[in-house]
Amino acid sequence: MEHLGGCHCGNIHVRLQLSKTPQESPLRACACSFCRAHSTRTVADADGLFEMWADDWSLVEPYRFGSATADYYVCRRCGNYIGAVCETAAGLRAVVNVNCLADRARFTQAPATSNYDDETSETRLSRRAVNWMPAVVRRA
Repeated sequence: MEHLGGCHCGNIHVRLQLSKTPQESPLRACACSFCRAHSTRTVADADGLFEMWADDWSLVEPYRFGSATADYYVCRRCGNYIGAVCETAAGLRAVVNVNCLADRARFTQAPATSNYDDETSETRLSRRAVNWMPAVVRRA
């Protein structure tokens, strides 16, 4: 299933391919301060694919915090949080904020809350390599 979206101002574009319907896709709500502040509902599908590109990359902020193991992409113009991308042993992986998708209302599962504060960087990257989805970030 393909899902399109992006930021509110239209600068960042997203294409998401999932192996399950939106209603069957488990959602997460990370307990970190960044995700709580953005009221995220994230999805990842190890059998899916996340693609992201921007019209103007100077308006895209790859924000790193905490363990600094992932880039959290935020539009500098409209402030919309798109998703997180990191390099793992399995390649580039991502988790996507479904709130940036055009069909976000179709993602109806209640998000499970997770707290990753006690993870080491190695454990975190290993978990992401398995659970996050393959990603392509196109920079022109």
